[in-house]
Amino acid sequence: MAITLVNPSGLPEIDAYRQVSIATGSKQVFIAGQVAWDADGVTVGEGDLAAQIEQCYVNIATALAAVGGSFADVAKLTIYVVDWTPDKMPLLIEGITRAAAKLGVTPVPPGTLLGVAALDIPEHLVEIEATAVID
Repeated sequence: MAITLVNPSGLPEIDAYRQVSIATGSKQVFIAGQVAWDADGVTVGEGDLAAQIEQCYVNIATALAAVGGSFADVAKLTIYVVDWTPDKMPLLIEGITRAAAKLGVTPVPPGTLLGVAALDIPEHLVEIEATAVID
């Protein structure tokens, strides 16, 4: 595997993800922000942040598989959530946990969470982009 995920001593250990990823592969993969569309362009989980996060992860896994990768190759995620407030954290964690279980993702790579005013259409509550490195 091209990616090693670690929680260094001296930084908080977060259950939901690892603080650092070390990339040693040679092919960089940049996946466009994925929203909660299924293969037909229908929004999955309208009004349900956890369900939309799960679908975003599934879409990222699909994109990775198309280029010979998997979540084990993800170096970093960036998550954009509409109207983010800290009280949405349990839904964020629920969606990540469900997706990780479905896809066999352990541990989850480092990420950045950003609150945004809006996304492409009002039904989309979250968008997630990924950077991966593949041997």
